[in-house]
Amino acid sequence: MVMSIHIRRLPHHAAVAAATTPAALLNAVYANRGVPADTEVTPPLAALEPAHSLRGLNAAISLLEQQLLTGGHLLVIGDYDADGATGSALAVRGLRALGAARVSYLVPSRFDFGYGLTPKVVDIAAKQQPALIITVDNGISSAAAVTRAHELGIPVLITDHHLTNQELPTAAAIVNPNQPNCDFPSKNLAGVGVMFYLLAALRSRLREIGWFTTDRPEPNLTDFLDLVALGTVADVVPLDRNNRILVEHGLRRIRAGRACAGVLALFQIAGREFTRANTTDLSFFIAPRLNAAGRLEEMSLGVECLLTNDLAQAQVLAQNLDQLNRRRHTIENDMKQQAELHLSSLNLNNKTLPPAFCLYNDDWHQGVLGIIAARIRERYHRPVIAFANCGEGKLRGSGRSIDAVHLRDAIAEIAQTAPNLIEHFGGHAMAAGLTLRIENFPHFQALFHTAVAAQLGTSTPEIEILSDGALSPQLLTLETAELLHFAQPWGRNFSAPSFDDCFNVTQARIVGEHHLKLRVTTAIGQSIDAIGFNLAENLPLAQGQVQLAYQLSINDYRGVRSPQLLVQAIQAI
Repeated sequence: MVMSIHIRRLPHHAAVAAATTPAALLNAVYANRGVPADTEVTPPLAALEPAHSLRGLNAAISLLEQQLLTGGHLLVIGDYDADGATGSALAVRGLRALGAARVSYLVPSRFDFGYGLTPKVVDIAAKQQPALIITVDNGISSAAAVTRAHELGIPVLITDHHLTNQELPTAAAIVNPNQPNCDFPSKNLAGVGVMFYLLAALRSRLREIGWFTTDRPEPNLTDFLDLVALGTVADVVPLDRNNRILVEHGLRRIRAGRACAGVLALFQIAGREFTRANTTDLSFFIAPRLNAAGRLEEMSLGVECLLTNDLAQAQVLAQNLDQLNRRRHTIENDMKQQAELHLSSLNLNNKTLPPAFCLYNDDWHQGVLGIIAARIRERYHRPVIAFANCGEGKLRGSGRSIDAVHLRDAIAEIAQTAPNLIEHFGGHAMAAGLTLRIENFPHFQALFHTAVAAQLGTSTPEIEILSDGALSPQLLTLETAELLHFAQPWGRNFSAPSFDDCFNVTQARIVGEHHLKLRVTTAIGQSIDAIGFNLAENLPLAQGQVQLAYQLSINDYRGVRSPQLLVQAIQAI
């Protein structure tokens, strides 16, 4: 089934088409993203939004200041994804650099405890006798766990970025830009970004009280921006101005070879050049290897990779992560084939597609559910929640959504409509997770379809590609591709430049079973290679005159770089 695709040109497409130099093209591309030509695309770190408007920040700083002064044991509890891992590593590294006497971490297994801080996790944490529990990238929906910590006499400092439930935990302090009555203007911080802000504010307080001395020098927190960049990009949060500053300055550290040993080792094992690092590297090569630990085993392997200062040890850990990622890929392929086999039996077409998909297979691996949901969403452009059996008569689901549907709001509406149906849930607009009993799956499936249909209204979801316009054939060069490569950071809500135009297909074939390899010519007769990943089913369309939506990328073959079109869509003319 080939989904219908609509190519919509952005407002400044005429300026893109008129551009005769790479620099003029870039100005038009930035204009399409709301960045005026006379402003800095990536401002200095000093231009970050100030931290003072973060609700709960002063209480959090006071907690940490007290523990640093008394030498208390700080226990960081993170999430098991790349944001949680980078945030945990940042918290441990940062607090140690600020002079904390004892800092340790705990990343609960998704298989044993599920998502976030739970009463069981608190009981395990209590055995380490912490003076303060600090959550990273979780905790905002953990009211029961915080209550349990209070019973054990352990205060909890929550740092999170996920959307909140109606009932906030009674924590000693909460720092989350998305909690009610928080005036911090950038609501898109990832969990690692929230932790970076907290560390910076704590450093300011410690500076005021004369904490830093010759024997305890003040740390430069920009040393940790590689972790902030990796976690921010991996969590696919919108790259608003604030996040672009964090990510770009983190990328600059990576390109300069000043990242932590673990990040450099991950670049090496992935076969990527850290000197050319961009958000694509972080999204598709580094983050998946880091995430593999949390998906298949425990994220502590990933955190250790990011904590070690020994490059040789980091290389060993990165190799282990790479092996896990290869195994994850095999599991993913098997699960995807099972899902596609089920969906193909439904004889779906553009008219019979349901508003959403709830998929369940008793043999599926819990750690790969989110990837499967994302793959099916990409295929059918519908919100998807994939479920697996997590034992004790329960299902654990992981969902991915489309821009038109706020996934967490849909699940929250179901939780309100049927209060006893869902045991636990959390997330945000584009991704969410939940737990429910097996016997409740059919009821949830029906309510989920209804909730999504209500958000969609009378509109039918359609894949839409936003195009900057037609790129002049004279700019289909390596120079232009290199400029766009480093004109970072691109990401969600600040997408990489895409173009569309008519080409003549001179060669077309399938490579690697799923990919469409083309040779095309422009209107002025120049020839260029093109590749469409996972577009093999479009081979019948790849003949004669076609319209391509594409990104201008770089093909690096045996050290020789050349421009190529990265095809996003192909349409017959």
